[in-house]
Amino acid sequence: MRAGLLQITSSDDPQANLPMLREAVRRAVAGGAGFVLTPEVTNCVSSSRSHQTRVLSHEEDDPTLALLREEAARAGIWLLAGSLVVRTHDADGRFANRSLLIDPAGDVVARYDKIHMFDVQVSETETYRESSGIRPGGRAVLARTPFATLGLTVCYDVRFPQLYRALAQAGAEVLTVPAAFSPVTGAAHWEVLLRARAIETGCYVLAPAQTGTHAATEGRPRATWGHAMAVDPWGEVLADAGQEPGVIHVDLDLAEVAKARRRVPSLEHDRVWEAPG
Repeated sequence: MRAGLLQITSSDDPQANLPMLREAVRRAVAGGAGFVLTPEVTNCVSSSRSHQTRVLSHEEDDPTLALLREEAARAGIWLLAGSLVVRTHDADGRFANRSLLIDPAGDVVARYDKIHMFDVQVSETETYRESSGIRPGGRAVLARTPFATLGLTVCYDVRFPQLYRALAQAGAEVLTVPAAFSPVTGAAHWEVLLRARAIETGCYVLAPAQTGTHAATEGRPRATWGHAMAVDPWGEVLADAGQEPGVIHVDLDLAEVAKARRRVPSLEHDRVWEAPG
């Protein structure tokens, strides 16, 4: 299977993003991709909860999801909407940051709500409180496809290796990490975290990404690191998109998963141990 990882610069206007997104998906397909992956917050990059409340929809009404389902069916491909911010029926009005897998018929066959919230102070001038607007998920998700078993994750999840180990031990061969990484943490940690998750699990790691400065009609504009990346099960970087919008392609060979796990079968070597205290 050839995967096509998108690197895009979404604005805070979901409707305005659609032509750009359609073109990027079609470019990935033209390059031979049978599995296309979009980044985190594909539909809307915004730091304003009031703006999100005005422009975002429930999953069933989301125009970005409708477009991606249409494109998957049109091309007969598997497509991961890396994540969409969608409205929920929660009493506190928080959204979900949801990854959705679409099959070649255009049907959504798996959903994962981001578990770990990016509540950090990166610097004196850069603070994020994702949980103020997004409610965390509580369930890890595997998706079994004809070409691989996928373990679905999103962005900040990558700092929690126990999630990836659990997915790999449950059968994941490919881990997806769609992201909108901060430039500060991206420069310091992005590549090493992705490579570590691949090495620890013997999985492919596929990480489509947002990049650049994102146009904002309300709230402060966000900037993201880019460097959409594909890593093989031995931890080697197969492709890095740099910082410009575009598409990278990578061929997945599950024999490489089996080979890496034979060489270092660490997934079989868990021991029960006493916690410090």
